[in-house]
Amino acid sequence: MCGRYAASRGPEDLAGVFEIEKWEPEEVLAPDYNVAPTKEVYAVLDRPLKDADSPKPVRQLRKLKWGLVPSWSKTPEGGARMINARAETVHEKPSYRRAFASRRCIIPADGYYEWVTAKDERELEVEGKKKRQRKQPYFVLPADGSVFAMAGLYEFWRDRTLPDDHPLAWWVTCSVITTEAETTPLAVAPADGPYALADIHPRMPLMLTPDRWDAWLDPARTDPDDLRELLAPPPAGLMRAYPVSTAVSNVRNNGPELLKELEGPEEGTLF
Repeated sequence: MCGRYAASRGPEDLAGVFEIEKWEPEEVLAPDYNVAPTKEVYAVLDRPLKDADSPKPVRQLRKLKWGLVPSWSKTPEGGARMINARAETVHEKPSYRRAFASRRCIIPADGYYEWVTAKDERELEVEGKKKRQRKQPYFVLPADGSVFAMAGLYEFWRDRTLPDDHPLAWWVTCSVITTEAETTPLAVAPADGPYALADIHPRMPLMLTPDRWDAWLDPARTDPDDLRELLAPPPAGLMRAYPVSTAVSNVRNNGPELLKELEGPEEGTLF
């Protein structure tokens, strides 16, 4: 799952990493260390420029709203629930299959947050034998400090209640694709665990390594079977995870201090 992440890099940094050709100064976002659903986020996509003479796709950095609203939706209200699309079914689900075929993007992040619930604790909670404790958040990121390139989809939705020339007549929204969490050892793990991403949560965002970026963003690639090959998990051993303050659990908290590594889980939390 991906329900919260951090994104501190600006357009200049991302332009160099992803070879961005076009971005709008008015779409610049402030660094966000607690990105939550429905917020505006950066996305990298290949698409012809509006009103351009050439139909050639241009690598762009765009500002999108996190929470995909399918083009056929009558209202945008379901977007907050569609922040993630499962890699195993994205090609066939009505809400995602059109975007998967032709509107794919990369959502850049520093890393993502996940809250751990140990197996034994989960079982006790389900059986009603234990009150829910505070969950310990972990920050998961590439071990080499590179950009975490999350596979994503984007979609356009027209608000029919507004005139064509209204600035909010069109919504551009996105979703993060998730896959099964790695069971192999983390490149860098806390001394007392967890030792694999699957120990934290059974799902994780699908990270695209640089060798897949061009193929993933290419709008000319539309064959679902061909595209599904790009959904293979990245090589093992690229990630690290460490505990962070439970302050990140409150979406109102936002700052670089949320990324500070703790020596161990906070008192009263799980794991």
